[in-house]
Amino acid sequence: MSDYYALIPAAGSGARMGGELPKQYLDLAGKPMIYHALRRLAGSPRIRRVYVVISPEDAYWDDYDWREFAPRLSVLRCGGAARADSVRNGLAAMAEEVAENDWVLVHDAARPCLSAAQLERLLDEAGADPVGGLLAVPVADTLKRADAGRHVCTTEPREGLWQAQTPQMFRHAMLLQALHQVRDAVPTDEARAIEALGHRPLLVVADNSNFKVTYPRDLYLARLILENPDD
Repeated sequence: MSDYYALIPAAGSGARMGGELPKQYLDLAGKPMIYHALRRLAGSPRIRRVYVVISPEDAYWDDYDWREFAPRLSVLRCGGAARADSVRNGLAAMAEEVAENDWVLVHDAARPCLSAAQLERLLDEAGADPVGGLLAVPVADTLKRADAGRHVCTTEPREGLWQAQTPQMFRHAMLLQALHQVRDAVPTDEARAIEALGHRPLLVVADNSNFKVTYPRDLYLARLILENPDD
């Protein structure tokens, strides 16, 4: 049977948040934001180990106490310029400890509100799919395509459209191959790289509570969710 591992790329600066502190280290409910993603993934008995990929120049990681995760946490200082670079470098660094057919769940450090129920659903449904899959939410709002001046060009039909989230879960060897193959395209998520190989990842239904913290006001909503968990 294949094992499950998690990888959190955390080498970015989170420029849209403003400020000097990288987004993954911003205070959220008394902890650095990345703590909440770590707690969820390391707290799952089905996930053997969590790998965090940080920049070689990261000056903040060692300022925090991560001992509660120590038995199941590995820190890889091999982050790259783009997310795809960090994931690819992390997968390569994991290769001696992870089998080719083991599952790897790639999760954003800036999605601190992943629930246990959503994680379990992904493990169950994507783990039963030959390709793997990702958490996602059906698009509910009307979508407008704009021109360079922000005027509406057309209204896009939303039927069949989903908003991708993380974790995104694929076989270690397949994902590493996919990220090497699309190296020049800089995919914005892992599923896009898998799609470039001709595969069709499974969409696993999530909800909007698993949103990505992008702007300062998002911290308030994330704190409310963390303080009033459903699980």
